[in-house]
Amino acid sequence: MNHRSPQPLALEGDLSIQLHPSRAGARLARELAAQWLADQDATRDVADDALQVVAELTSNAALHGRVPGRRFQLALRLTGAGRTLRVEVTDTRADRLPTAPLQEPPPDHESGRGLLIVDALADRWGAETGSVPRKTVWAELDLPPEHGRPSSGGSSGLVQGTDREKDPFPAPPLPPHGRAHPVG
Repeated sequence: MNHRSPQPLALEGDLSIQLHPSRAGARLARELAAQWLADQDATRDVADDALQVVAELTSNAALHGRVPGRRFQLALRLTGAGRTLRVEVTDTRADRLPTAPLQEPPPDHESGRGLLIVDALADRWGAETGSVPRKTVWAELDLPPEHGRPSSGGSSGLVQGTDREKDPFPAPPLPPHGRAHPVG
């Protein structure tokens, strides 16, 4: 499998897919996550935060977790009776675990803020090593209770109210192969 022919998405259940450790793979991960969240009827606020977390974690996997010939894995699932959205990104660089405490990079640096963004958006996050040479960086977002229902109501925990657009999270189109994505 390569990042141009992903596994088809199931309309229900978890999303789990292996992707090429590149910018294109990280971008595709975000687009697939957007579609999965739309299929789960995620609210705009939940989707925006989750997609930013996916973008940061998959970018880190593509940049810092890259090993030639090995892919990274994105997994999205609902846990805690649908009250928590868990984002997991697994790569094959267990030797590069995120370190705490997180420190703000100098103002003139253009990178180094990804995990600070994850820390600000997620309710919890961390990193775990798996069977060698794997590591998983995960983040959890607590979901708001459904509009007009107690926090234990609803099966997915992603829908809040009924006033939502028909397709609130369309994935942007992929640029043609070999050409830069248009700016603006």
